[in-house]
Amino acid sequence: MQEDILIKNAKILNPLGNGQCEEKKASVLISEGKIAEISEDIENADAEKIIDAQDKILMPGLVNTHTHISMSLFRGLADDLALDSWLNDHIWPMEAHLTKEYTYIGALLGAIEMIKSGTTTFSDMYFYMDGVAQAVEESGIRSVLSYGMIDFGDAEKRENEFKENISLIKNFNNTADGRITTMFGPHSVYTASVDLLERVRKEADKYNVGIHIHMNETQKEINDCMEEHDNKRPFELLDSIDFLGDDVVAAHGVWLGENEINLIKENDVKISHNPCSNMKLASGAAPTGKLLSEGICVGLGTDGASSNNNLDMFDEMKFAALLAKVSSLNPELLSANEVINMATFNGAKALGINAGSIEVGKAADLILVDAKAPNMTPQSGILASNLVYAANGSNVDTTIVNGQVLMENRELTLLDEEEVLEKAVQAIGEMKELRAQDVE
Repeated sequence: MQEDILIKNAKILNPLGNGQCEEKKASVLISEGKIAEISEDIENADAEKIIDAQDKILMPGLVNTHTHISMSLFRGLADDLALDSWLNDHIWPMEAHLTKEYTYIGALLGAIEMIKSGTTTFSDMYFYMDGVAQAVEESGIRSVLSYGMIDFGDAEKRENEFKENISLIKNFNNTADGRITTMFGPHSVYTASVDLLERVRKEADKYNVGIHIHMNETQKEINDCMEEHDNKRPFELLDSIDFLGDDVVAAHGVWLGENEINLIKENDVKISHNPCSNMKLASGAAPTGKLLSEGICVGLGTDGASSNNNLDMFDEMKFAALLAKVSSLNPELLSANEVINMATFNGAKALGINAGSIEVGKAADLILVDAKAPNMTPQSGILASNLVYAANGSNVDTTIVNGQVLMENRELTLLDEEEVLEKAVQAIGEMKELRAQDVE
């Protein structure tokens, strides 16, 4: 039985889902993992826990719509490289030495970073996903998990990829008190065959789960697709096989043609914008302003910590705004309010979770941000501006997921941070040794 929590005297920033945010002073009652009441004055002596939110900002927890959480182990491993070289020469060779244990440790490390920087939900595509699910169960965070399906046209490998992803769905969908849900995870059009993609659509319909896929990340990806598939761009290829739908979350969407934007809109495909990774790999600047103006649901993601190099969604919000402005030479593009909506309301909508705003009946996935920190003082304008342009993850004081406090006063409640950090350092050390033996 979960304890009721009363958050008193909070300054609330609530995204409204239309690119705007509401500010108000109120208290919030949490019961059975959900928001039960929002009022200026709640008298509830039955709440087992009371949190005084004076001098703090209460907002929905941030939703990371695209990451590879276990790649936290690869932080700093291969920097300042183009995507093609980064993947082929460094990341994939290291991933050949992954095990369930390493993936589990990497996921614990990533979960700690997310909890401490205000992320309450993440959508993950990777390998050994039972290890990731174990870390999610233990950490208390919310997640949407998919297995990264890659076949390169190999029929035997394709069967194995479906076996892995279907096993993930059967074993973990709607587990951990509903905190874990699942998707199919075809990696991309350049690593997954048309046969795999066609079957993913059928299996996703069968199991009633969504699809998580990398799309249009680099110019090379576009050129290769057009050369191989009768001049079709990636979204046009997916449209030709009836793959697209409102349950598809497409990560990146950097290089998009006009027809592709129309296809995204017509099929209600959700886009996960990953500005830091896109800038670091010099992939380009996604047309976020255009997508939002078309009414397309755009969320934010960090990508993996090996191409970012952190999982701080406050960073992602700031860079999303700045990248949109500098790439368009329009300082009015992508306001702070819009970015807050992307990181919360839109992300929850993209992943199909009942969170992302502070409303009665929604999941109690909430964070408290310290408003008295030096970088948050003074608060001369709207709260959203301070949170997007001035704040960072270390300003998060309290993180609550599903009505459970995972961090309070910057202290974790479920995980042993020091132990996880030690295991992470040991794990990447062992993997580097194995990789060195390959080279020899």
